[in-house]
Amino acid sequence: MVGTGDVGVFLGLDVGKSAHHGHGPTSAGKKVFDKQLPNSEPKLRAVFDKLTTKFGTVLVVVDQPASIGALPLTVARDAGCKVAYLPGLAMRRIADLYPGEAKTDAKDAAVIAGAARTMPHTLRSLELTDEITAELTVLVGFDQDLAAEANRTSNRIRGLLTQFHPSLERVLGPRLDHQAVTWLLERYGSPAALRKAGRRRLVEAIRPKAPRMAARLVDEVFGALDEQTVIVPGTGTLDIVIPSLARSLAAVHEQRRALETQINQLLEAHPLSQVLTSLPGVGVRTAAVLLVTVGDGTSFPTAAHLASYAGLVPTTKSSGTSIHGEHAPRGGNRQLTRAMFLSAFAALHDPSSRTYYNRCRARGKTHTQALLRLARQRISVLFAMLRDGTFYETRTPEVAAA
Repeated sequence: MVGTGDVGVFLGLDVGKSAHHGHGPTSAGKKVFDKQLPNSEPKLRAVFDKLTTKFGTVLVVVDQPASIGALPLTVARDAGCKVAYLPGLAMRRIADLYPGEAKTDAKDAAVIAGAARTMPHTLRSLELTDEITAELTVLVGFDQDLAAEANRTSNRIRGLLTQFHPSLERVLGPRLDHQAVTWLLERYGSPAALRKAGRRRLVEAIRPKAPRMAARLVDEVFGALDEQTVIVPGTGTLDIVIPSLARSLAAVHEQRRALETQINQLLEAHPLSQVLTSLPGVGVRTAAVLLVTVGDGTSFPTAAHLASYAGLVPTTKSSGTSIHGEHAPRGGNRQLTRAMFLSAFAALHDPSSRTYYNRCRARGKTHTQALLRLARQRISVLFAMLRDGTFYETRTPEVAAA
């Protein structure tokens, strides 16, 4: 929660690319500012300094702390103002309390300022970001964009193979993350091209990239080719489309590998790096996401607050005698939610994590529900690790069960 006891003006900013709209009431509710602000340091600094001189402490609240909201927050901090962030979901719910259906920058700024003045519990504090975390934020965002692009391209390749040769897709589709498979499709994008190349040539070609699976992969490819004798109309276009898509996919994978190296170098320089990666299931990318979204954990009073922010508090829908089981809530930080779910799944090799998961399944929970509970339990562990600055300690299954 953000302290607002000494605030003289609550300046809500609906941030934009070229200009922001600011709305500033005093603690008594009197409006003292309501106009547009150009997105430039001199103009922003002049307003912050003027309000600070006249009314004392100024709390600047934005609805987007990153990208277009980065400059006003940085200038506000440098001008001696307090800063805070109103999450989008909370803002939308509060906006419903205001009359009218119009959505304007002025109304949004008034909603932000009103929430800061009357409902400070809805605000999230914004700690000053260190240089490593700031750089990680940019790199993690870029990596997630690349991951989405890789997923889109892979789905396009699998869709085409499924359309024209399903048997071949079943062999190559699940392996599109492997360099040998993308290399193979770059040069032999159609069933005819693969058959024409021949077994021996293909094995020799991909052996340097996949020594252990080369012969087995080629045998599976030719087994799939033999399953289909008919040629679906349009198959000839695969020689043009598949190699192009495979080159794009290989380039994205190469970018992600290079980016992972850069993220790892930054991560190693952060004091919390070893603490985070000591938790089973947390690798380089997950640790970077945790640093970007959670930081050192000091902005969360308890583990329950962190779990709520992560969207890992199981909820139950019930009405009368109708009870719908536990499910993940819609709120929370999606980036953090995904990271905790994936790390919980990856941590099932850890004895205590597996024991906790199995106990949930024994109680009748589904796989997803058990993973949700495991991720929630791991949030508490993560919170304690960050609070105390300690590494994860592996417990025996018997101790974990107790």
